[in-house]
Amino acid sequence: MKNAVGREIPEEILKQTGKEIFRGSHYYDGYVYKKDGPNTKCVINSGGSKLLASLREALEKCGIRDGMTLGFHHHFRDGDLVVTMVMEEIHRMGIRNLTICASSLGKAHDSLVEYMEDGTITGIQSSGVRGKIGRAISEGKLQGLAIMRSHGGRVRAIESGEVRIDIAFIGAPTCDDYGNCRGIGGKSDCGVLSYAMVDACYADHVIAITDCLVPFPNFPAHISMTNVDYVVVVDAIGDPDKIATGAAKPTKDMRKLMMADYCTRFVTSTPYFKDGFSYQTGVGGASIASTISLAKVMKERGVRMRFGVGGLTKPMCDLLINGQVDVLLDTQDFDRDAVSSVKDLHHFRISAGEYADPFNKGAVVNKLDFVILAALEIDTQFNCNVVVGSDGVITGAQGGHPDTAAGAKCTIVLSPLLQGRSPAICSDVTVVTTPGECVDVVITDYGIAINPRRQDLIDCMEGVDLPFKTIEELRDIAYRIAGEPERVQFQDRVVGIIEARDGTIMDVVRQVRPFAFREDEK
Repeated sequence: MKNAVGREIPEEILKQTGKEIFRGSHYYDGYVYKKDGPNTKCVINSGGSKLLASLREALEKCGIRDGMTLGFHHHFRDGDLVVTMVMEEIHRMGIRNLTICASSLGKAHDSLVEYMEDGTITGIQSSGVRGKIGRAISEGKLQGLAIMRSHGGRVRAIESGEVRIDIAFIGAPTCDDYGNCRGIGGKSDCGVLSYAMVDACYADHVIAITDCLVPFPNFPAHISMTNVDYVVVVDAIGDPDKIATGAAKPTKDMRKLMMADYCTRFVTSTPYFKDGFSYQTGVGGASIASTISLAKVMKERGVRMRFGVGGLTKPMCDLLINGQVDVLLDTQDFDRDAVSSVKDLHHFRISAGEYADPFNKGAVVNKLDFVILAALEIDTQFNCNVVVGSDGVITGAQGGHPDTAAGAKCTIVLSPLLQGRSPAICSDVTVVTTPGECVDVVITDYGIAINPRRQDLIDCMEGVDLPFKTIEELRDIAYRIAGEPERVQFQDRVVGIIEARDGTIMDVVRQVRPFAFREDEK
């Protein structure tokens, strides 16, 4: 069956998952459902402590067994140590056929590939996967389907009962012996624990793992003792220096700085740029640079931001320090400056559900004026791909991309015209992760394309000195420079699904043929 973005979804996948095809970003608006709940054991008198001697003891007390679903969060990004230590212990116990339901997985978790190969892990559900795990899934090494959800979509799946987490593991920078967790105050601070909040509320068992045990009460708790079963102390839960890695670094690339300048000039030429506007940016180099250049214009024109939201970086936190934004709403910190900023009274922690869950009574993303995003590929229908590389290999994550794109008044995607040797603007993206109906503007180093659906934005740009082009013109320029790319050769087997934030199927990911990998990637 073809869905609303024209992607053919195999009938066997619909039957296997019990899901529907994607019918549009607002198809489920007004949908009524009953939230699920965890199995909860009452604690009348625990002896005053939930502290256990080892991770194995905690696993045994939680009744770890074959076939369970385990929850993890990724606030430490490439510095995370929790997933690996937990899975090493579980592997030693001989437990198999597990599903990992993580807010995201990356290079820090490369060691999980061997557990996929031996059947310890047979299912992965995540915002996305980078590193060796993504390649292994693309090669067909995971027995089950990989399900990739947005951050809001993950909360929806857990709260609705579609996903039932048996045991959740929370890497807590500080924790007391009764389970009050905080993202700050220890040697491994990550700032917030927003992604883990839904796990803590809905998992049947919750284990807090900390490397900094503090006296009770560890208040104000980011995750409460009322949701934690056991506490385990280890030597280290993460390396904060590796939070700001990869895309979350500032850029000196002149192409990206040019796009950031275009972006700022576009934003400040719209009617949404006025006192009290709201804003979110991604963590790509161009996105970070756009925040820096926007701050200068805000100062020059005396325009103040009401709130900034999302995964935060130093430039966003500098707005707070400089008095240019009223409040920051934080779901993840991407560098040490953002982690430190959490102590500011106007820097608020919010859960991933408050941020982006489409199945609640109103998420923050719906209040956004602007969101600045990145993409691996954008096609002539403005569909975006942020998960699968042009070689067909899973290499990225949805994150809040589809959530913010659906909610914001003006969604801007920044991308260089060429990603390496491959055109980023193309006729058809490899897979669709964010539908074109939610993308308003594409900004490249060769020009800017406004979605024809947004005639209001086209009208307000009349007379603005920016290099406007159609999306087809940008594609043609890319093809003239790099040539029209050959379609990736896939095998028939579906190894993963791209889930829309409402739980329907946006697209499928098929197993790549062996020669899809370059020699240096093997």
